[in-house]
Amino acid sequence: MPAGTRVFAATVGLALIANSLGAQTIASASEEPVRAKHAMVVTIHHDATDAGLAILQQGGNAIDAAVAVAFTLAVVYPQAGNLGGGGFMLIRTRHGQTHFLDYREKAPAAASRDMYLDDQKNVVPGLSTVGYKASGVPGTVAGLVYAQSHFGKLTLQQDMAPAIHLATDGYVLSAEEAQNLHSKMLARFPTSAHIFQRDGDFYKEGDTFKQPLLAATLTRIAANPDDFYKGEMAKQIASFEQAGGGLITAADLAAYEVKDREPVKGAYHGYKIITAPPPSSGGIVLVEILNILSTYSLPKLGPDRSAPQVHVITEAFRRAYMDRADYLGDPDFTPQPLKEMANPAYAAAWRSSIQPASPTPSQDLVRPAGFMPPPPQLQPVAHESTQTTHFSIIDADGNAVSNTYTLNGTFGSGVTVEGLGFLMNNEMDDFASKMGVPNMYGLIQGPANSIAPGKRPLSAMTPTIVTTKGSLFRRARVAYVLGTPGGSTIITTVANDLLSCVDNGLNIQQAADAPRFHHQYLPDRLDLEKKFSPEVAEQLKAMGYHVNRLAVADEHNPGTWGDSELIAVDPKTHELLGGHDNRRNYGKAAGY
Repeated sequence: MPAGTRVFAATVGLALIANSLGAQTIASASEEPVRAKHAMVVTIHHDATDAGLAILQQGGNAIDAAVAVAFTLAVVYPQAGNLGGGGFMLIRTRHGQTHFLDYREKAPAAASRDMYLDDQKNVVPGLSTVGYKASGVPGTVAGLVYAQSHFGKLTLQQDMAPAIHLATDGYVLSAEEAQNLHSKMLARFPTSAHIFQRDGDFYKEGDTFKQPLLAATLTRIAANPDDFYKGEMAKQIASFEQAGGGLITAADLAAYEVKDREPVKGAYHGYKIITAPPPSSGGIVLVEILNILSTYSLPKLGPDRSAPQVHVITEAFRRAYMDRADYLGDPDFTPQPLKEMANPAYAAAWRSSIQPASPTPSQDLVRPAGFMPPPPQLQPVAHESTQTTHFSIIDADGNAVSNTYTLNGTFGSGVTVEGLGFLMNNEMDDFASKMGVPNMYGLIQGPANSIAPGKRPLSAMTPTIVTTKGSLFRRARVAYVLGTPGGSTIITTVANDLLSCVDNGLNIQQAADAPRFHHQYLPDRLDLEKKFSPEVAEQLKAMGYHVNRLAVADEHNPGTWGDSELIAVDPKTHELLGGHDNRRNYGKAAGY
């Protein structure tokens, strides 16, 4: 685009853009959240929501409900719900205590930096994504058991009862769920094809899907959770993995441990942000984005999703993702400059480089001097799959849980553990397989995320809880529980959801359903969901953005990404408001 055209769009057309763009917010004005007085559960699957709600009504707290939901999702949402994966659980207790449970997968002891390269040092296609060698040591069972034993009120057997029931007696498949089981990944492995595809006699809408092997495994875990990591079940998993060429051993399973980490904390427009620390990049990048935006009055620029707002927010995304690219990894292996990234003065320096009406090309972006240590010189690249799942819960006492967990890819590695009935992750693909080689997403990460034994791969998962700030005379209260799947788009989606509510006045259901936009520094491209206004897309192009409205950010769901399962608390009535993302047809928000 000629420079003069860009200047014209920036200086003359911006006022017209700001005045013409109320349509997207107005279009969603009829969307109303689910309301409840006491407690709320929001998940991607109605059976999982019902399981969590049932546990709450039996006297369990939000952590008990979260354990019930997670185990149930392993039954009814096998493409992401799991026993063989890992994730993060953010807890805020009724007394204001916060815990971030890191139950992310770990690289096996036999893992090495170049394990996915051939003799010519080129990445072997599929080796880190499909099959036995793609799996890290799973953390989900350890994480859920830890959460229940440290913070729950009921017993593990009570919390797992809904999942065991649904695995034993089955659940009825919708048309979409039945179609999901046609995955070519599952067809590659006989045990997976037998369980999920009836050896080619595919499940249909209305069929009842029973999983007796998984039911038996869940029953064993409920009776003795140590069996998964240190007992006969651990030996079964290790023998199965090694027979298929995988690296996970019984010693790897026995050595797995959950980390109770200090959450990243920030502030934004009168709210306190409690979010994910490394090995998630999500929380600190979210805080950096909000810090950069903190002095803007977004509504003065235009309505929600107007071009002037999208421009300023995108430029904050671009700068924060540049820092993500250079610095973040597993904090147990590499120092993380979290204080520097969260420094308001650093955010102000970044903010000063944002042009009011034109983008800064990523190749021209210069990090403000004097704040950050020198970045590593070598740039390995890795990505995180878009196929994850998130759920949010608040109980009647005010305990809150924001949980995001995953197998990484859809149905993980495709491998189902024989005799145990659960899928294994392909989380090793979240490490950087080779220095300096772009992947299909082009998401850049630094040497801090190279493969090493016992290391946890970098993630974008961003479970977040937002509270009021509180004061000497008024206790801080939960205001929002947020999170989503979506790979590299997770952080920007959580930011979009929060900004839409806090700055633009959308209710939590409108925020969940609003069209999303994403920029991750490299590639230098602004991704817009398919339902994003074509008019706004054209205005952003006129400003100088390379706009992609085909949503290649999510290869599994062309045209959309993410699945925000959100809760807000009405600041006046304290009523709980649940927002289930309508991009997914079989989830729901429910409360009492």
